[in-house]
Amino acid sequence: MDTVIFSDLGQASSFMALDWVQAALKKSLGFAPFPATLNVRPKREEDARIWETVQNNLPGIPLPPAASGFCAARLYRVAVVGPGNTQATGAVLVPSVDDYPKDKIEIVAAVQLKKALGLKDGDPLTLEFLN
Repeated sequence: MDTVIFSDLGQASSFMALDWVQAALKKSLGFAPFPATLNVRPKREEDARIWETVQNNLPGIPLPPAASGFCAARLYRVAVVGPGNTQATGAVLVPSVDDYPKDKIEIVAAVQLKKALGLKDGDPLTLEFLN
């Protein structure tokens, strides 16, 4: 699925830095995530349909909230492929929030993806969903 990188409000970094979030993600994914997410959007309408199909047909990994006031989420393992076939593994984190934007895709990884893959806003990125 093809996507495009964009910057958002930066709110995920404070959530990602919480001890219980780090512990839960490490337990679920097998790695300690970098305390921020990389935001991408589907590149074309076809990619948006693929993203919708993934969410409707793949169970994902449940991530229950460990603290009150936080929502549950689902994780989808992905291979992240950047320009020049640079690659990293990670997971898409989808909060269970009613008004969460359908075209916003947040990726967590063990590394800071922009730096590790030499990415910037507007760059294309391919996500390959893994089982």
